[in-house]
Amino acid sequence: MTRGKKYVEAAKLIDRSVQYDVNEAMGLVIKSAPAKFDETVEIHIKLGVDSRHADQQVRGAIVLPNGTGKTRRVLVFAKDAKADEAVAAGADFVGAADMVERITKENFFDYDVVVATPDMMGTVGRLGKVLGPKGLMPSPKAGTVTNDITNAIKEIKAGKIEYRLDKTNIIHCPIGKVSFGPEKLTENFEALIGAVIKAKPAAAKGQYIRSCVVASTMGPGVKVNTAKF
Repeated sequence: MTRGKKYVEAAKLIDRSVQYDVNEAMGLVIKSAPAKFDETVEIHIKLGVDSRHADQQVRGAIVLPNGTGKTRRVLVFAKDAKADEAVAAGADFVGAADMVERITKENFFDYDVVVATPDMMGTVGRLGKVLGPKGLMPSPKAGTVTNDITNAIKEIKAGKIEYRLDKTNIIHCPIGKVSFGPEKLTENFEALIGAVIKAKPAAAKGQYIRSCVVASTMGPGVKVNTAKF
């Protein structure tokens, strides 16, 4: 894979054989972000679990102390009084069966998070094949199937993110923007890694966190030493 000149220059700042302390790693990510726009900083955590087994799933949600730096658009499946509550709480889109139709017929995906009241899950379930692969299916574990619509929307807008394993047992999550600076990124990193450690399945054996890398959208990866966690 050929890399651009800016990426190659940025990569020279990082020693690939070293696992850096969190704060130092964040400083390097910021220094090595080559783009002119405010890049997103992402964390990639490889876990010593097997996601094929139901008892080794790692999934949850957390409100990052400093948010993500991104305004997230929320779609809520609710009806009657709960639909009114969702509108009042600042949901970007609210609907029921009409929204299912819009998604299936118009390919409507102009939102980042989907929230549903429990009584709507029968309706939302019909969208499993469409929302599931995009990671948009509401789930009680992530706090996106709930009757407390106001709080759910408030938390998402404040920087709540969902973390979950992919097929290769890696969690990929945004933890902020380059403009946040090392301190805020470190706070977000520590909050997320703490949540992932708390979510360790009882069935997980051996080393839980195998590796951890942070990187900006266009920049090289920086390995983080997670031993102290």
